[in-house]
Amino acid sequence: MAAPLDDVTVIEIDSWMAAPSAGAILADLGATVIKIEPLTGDPMREMGRPAKVDGPLKGYDFQFDVDNRGKRSMAVALDTAEGAALVRRLCRGADVFLCNLLAPRQQRFGLDPATLFRENAKLVHATLTGYGTTGPEAWRPGYDVTAFFGRSGLYDAMREGDDGDVPMARPAQGDHTTGLALVGAVLAALRMAERTGEGQVVETSLFETAIWTQASDYAVTAVDHAPVRRRARNQMITPTANRYPCGDGKWIVFNAPGEGPWRTLCELVGRREWLTDERFATVKGRFDHMAEIVAGLDESFAAHSRDEWGAIFDEHGIIWGPVLGLHEVAGDVQADALGLFPTIEHPERGPYRSVGVPMRFHTAEVGPKGPAPRLGADTGAVLAGHGFTAEEIAALAAQGVIVDNG
Repeated sequence: MAAPLDDVTVIEIDSWMAAPSAGAILADLGATVIKIEPLTGDPMREMGRPAKVDGPLKGYDFQFDVDNRGKRSMAVALDTAEGAALVRRLCRGADVFLCNLLAPRQQRFGLDPATLFRENAKLVHATLTGYGTTGPEAWRPGYDVTAFFGRSGLYDAMREGDDGDVPMARPAQGDHTTGLALVGAVLAALRMAERTGEGQVVETSLFETAIWTQASDYAVTAVDHAPVRRRARNQMITPTANRYPCGDGKWIVFNAPGEGPWRTLCELVGRREWLTDERFATVKGRFDHMAEIVAGLDESFAAHSRDEWGAIFDEHGIIWGPVLGLHEVAGDVQADALGLFPTIEHPERGPYRSVGVPMRFHTAEVGPKGPAPRLGADTGAVLAGHGFTAEEIAALAAQGVIVDNG
């Protein structure tokens, strides 16, 4: 079965998680992705939390793997004239150049759009940054916790009430969301280059993508410039769009506004007296007395476990969701049915589960093509495949321009 991008070649120069995650998705879609790393490797190598396992998989770098699986690795000293020239030569036969290099480094190495378009007029030049490439803070370095969550207002909006602490995101949430945005831009640019025969420059940033993820808030805030209302549980608009702890300490969350769900909930939790209580007769009345309602519901939900309540809600058509732990989701039946944790076969360590991209094709092959490569595992093979002679490859290695660990 053919893959959607099995005729696309990507030259990738990046590090950490955001831009590499875009390359991983393109690889899952079938593209040949050649990751060019410094001689010491992407600094993300060996930085991830080790999995609590024994056997052949103990010590394997799963977090690096998920953003670099299915790629080919070259170890190149980009800060040498020979190394930069080598990359430009590779770009002649590529479809996409993907990077997170800041503008001064792109220009220093001759990897800016204008220079690379002279090598390949149809190239898609894709850049991912922290804050964008124009404006007074263009090219300012940033990570997802600073540019995606902090600067965008997302952390502040997610605080529990006006006095709540600033939360902390889990690793690479903003990185992977921004990687998806860059993939969308690259795919559109490939289509445009195919139609016009002209190269395209595409960009996105952690900051821009974070704004888009909050578009529902910003659609209003961009007009009235008013601070967002940060609602604690006892400040929510309706009790049937809120979250509650159950008797086993696990949580449930509702999103079922309206009179019908309110009446049904009162019946199910044994609070029928609320249905005739004048204080709770209207949406405004319930909002004004939300603290009392939340306290009462907390008491009622303590009578059963999360899963027991879930079965009751499902039976009566209440829209709810469990607040699962990550370890629970990894074994969730719906996640398995969607293939969200595909298995990768490592040639030395054996099989392990990874994380699937959030897209499925009915008649095309999409998914991990293999584990992340060892540093420089493909340097010599890639160069030979792009017309470099054995003598040229040996000379580059002798000069310290490349490392071939193949």
